[in-house]
Amino acid sequence: MLAGATGLVGRSAMEVARTHPSLRLVALSRREAPMPRGVRMEMLVADPERWEDAIASIAPEGVICALGTTRRQAGGSEEAFLAVDRDLVLRVARAAHEAGASHFVLVSSAGANLAAKPFYLRAKAETEAAVSKLKFKRLDILRPGLLRGRRSGDPRPLERLAILASPLADHLLRGKRRGFRSIDARIVAAAALQLVREKAPGRFVHDNAAMRRAARRLEGTA
Repeated sequence: MLAGATGLVGRSAMEVARTHPSLRLVALSRREAPMPRGVRMEMLVADPERWEDAIASIAPEGVICALGTTRRQAGGSEEAFLAVDRDLVLRVARAAHEAGASHFVLVSSAGANLAAKPFYLRAKAETEAAVSKLKFKRLDILRPGLLRGRRSGDPRPLERLAILASPLADHLLRGKRRGFRSIDARIVAAAALQLVREKAPGRFVHDNAAMRRAARRLEGTA
């Protein structure tokens, strides 16, 4: 199951899945979204208040959760931001676990840390910690840096400028800051699609380099 199909990583996951006919996705969304031609998938549209019932009906084996918003989209409200990036993600994870899912892939963020000063990074770390407590047989946490890709309906002018400057900025991000380097959303999506199929149990955290390796493993199965 794919949660967050209308976002950048979610839409990229649908595009990548199109070239891998062995993958079958069921997307759960609050609104309809165009599906790439040729992809083997279904889309279930439901109000988030009814997602627990929807997830129970899907009964997924594994889940890719690419849900997320921004403070800007949330009207500048920390509470509204947390309602999606923490609370809704946790509801999806709990419902999936109760429905029998053994594997959960969570798209988080580079720098996620409970002790971080930026609110965004603390919130991501809180979500990671809460999902970890559910004890999935396998949990993969993806921590991408700045996501590159074409977004729809959200101009994010400062982010666009950061993406334009990313070739230079990436060279300046060294040492502990390497994790914040930019990465194409299709690579993150491909990594998620590969990792949700892997069987080794445990909790795994993936930075940009690890996601690129996972994406290459998926390419080898095309």
